[in-house]
Amino acid sequence: MKRRDFIYLSGAAGAGAMVLPGFMAMGKPIEQEEALNYVDVRIKKELADVALNTAKSKGATYADMRIGRYLSQAVITRENRVQNVGNSESYGVGIRVIANGCWGFAAGNAVTKDGVAKIAERAVAVAKANAKIGGKPVQLAPQKGYGEVSWKTPIEKNAFEVPIKEKIDLLLTANGEAMKGGASFVNSMIFAINEQKYFASTDGSYIDQDIHRIYPNFSVTKRDVEIGGFESRAALSMPCGMGYEYLTPVESEKVHGVVTRYKKRYDIIEDIKNATKNAGEKLMSKSVEPGKYDLVLDPSHLWLTIHESVAHPTELDRVLGYEANYAGTSFLSVDKLKSGNFHFGSKNMNIVADRDQAGSLGAVGYDDEGVKPTNFQIVKDGVLSNFQTIRDQAHIIGLDHSQGCCYAQSWDDVQFQRMPNVSLAPGKTPLSVDDMIKGVEKGIYIVGNGSFSIDQQRYNFQFGGQLFYEIKNGKIVGMLNDVAYQATNQEFWNSLVAVCDERDYRLGGAFNDGKGQPSQSNAVSHGSSTARFNGVNVINTKRKIG
Repeated sequence: MKRRDFIYLSGAAGAGAMVLPGFMAMGKPIEQEEALNYVDVRIKKELADVALNTAKSKGATYADMRIGRYLSQAVITRENRVQNVGNSESYGVGIRVIANGCWGFAAGNAVTKDGVAKIAERAVAVAKANAKIGGKPVQLAPQKGYGEVSWKTPIEKNAFEVPIKEKIDLLLTANGEAMKGGASFVNSMIFAINEQKYFASTDGSYIDQDIHRIYPNFSVTKRDVEIGGFESRAALSMPCGMGYEYLTPVESEKVHGVVTRYKKRYDIIEDIKNATKNAGEKLMSKSVEPGKYDLVLDPSHLWLTIHESVAHPTELDRVLGYEANYAGTSFLSVDKLKSGNFHFGSKNMNIVADRDQAGSLGAVGYDDEGVKPTNFQIVKDGVLSNFQTIRDQAHIIGLDHSQGCCYAQSWDDVQFQRMPNVSLAPGKTPLSVDDMIKGVEKGIYIVGNGSFSIDQQRYNFQFGGQLFYEIKNGKIVGMLNDVAYQATNQEFWNSLVAVCDERDYRLGGAFNDGKGQPSQSNAVSHGSSTARFNGVNVINTKRKIG
């Protein structure tokens, strides 16, 4: 769609001013066709050699450089109109060095031989200035060079090749279905990201990567004029590391005859119809009675609980207190890890980390310091067994290698420790969701993520959701509302009594997980099968007036 066509359809003159929440790596507006122009890898290697040789000549004992081209696209609609469309590009170079035992970093958007040489000189100067402050020298885990290699997200259809009009038509059709179903308000959107990243280091790596992510989303709201209330339901889609093929609807299923769930692909039309119906049902649903319940948590909900209560607390920099101001530290410690007997949860709790899971947001061939990621276990049979590390952290917990957990949101941000995909492993005994529900006497089945709260050490927390279904004597008997559960971290994970098998395994995730100062945004997935937690405290969140 040309700009003049968009202005005609939407009546908005500010089409270039895209609003894409959660992404810091915004750059200049570009036309969609420009997003498909790639930089020749031979040019990148020439620039890399200039940067690395300059850094070494100025006194660096180690150097790496990243040439990054970050593309973002958003198509945003509301009811029967387009609110915003935009494409943006951010392009530049970041260079990190060690000189006199200290880190130095510099970045710039002059992507020329002279430009990268000056950036490299500045990075070395920063490192030498840092060295005057003192402190222990940087200790890097060894890393072999890979030579010239490349990796690309295995996509079927590049989202940036799909015409804007096709995306608008899909979203407006979805909105129309919601309005036909009685929705009072509806908005929908498609976000697409393409990271074209080139990494080179004095270890001998020249790594070219082409990473794709996509996120369709919507929110439907229904009002009841008579009672003066309203209820909403967001999409049950999940952001993922796929191309536009994610929006090719296949593999949906009904669970217990109630909730439609989506496996590897997503049907936005079907979901928005169901969401509109659900919003009406929520208006008529009864408010939950506070008390102890057995919770059956769908992966569309459980991913966020895993993210906040397991993934963040096991980041080593957070454990050490280096990361504190942005969302706190951790209740865990290196001593708890080294003891070998800290029971994080029940024997059913097996937490694994990876950055190569197909379709995941965190999937890459190499991290942002040239490490090929490994799969590793964080919790085994309920016992804490590892933390997330990068090259200059590995020695702190006795590792001789990085686990490939380094990432920077853009070329002008220094890379640092970010979580990989952190997931709850499925159960080994055959168990379906229907069978799990049959075993529950008094419980609640929770679908979708909602509001949450967690303390500064990631220990006490509260989580809500999108949909809540009451379970009595092994059957779903109706919808509930105003539900949230509260627990301490260990209390909650030790109440884990069952996990469905791998047939139910699905990914959820965050497109914009924040960390650090200055803050950076990271995309990460968390997988699980549906899981049951017994005897969890449930509260009523309904606000009382007066």
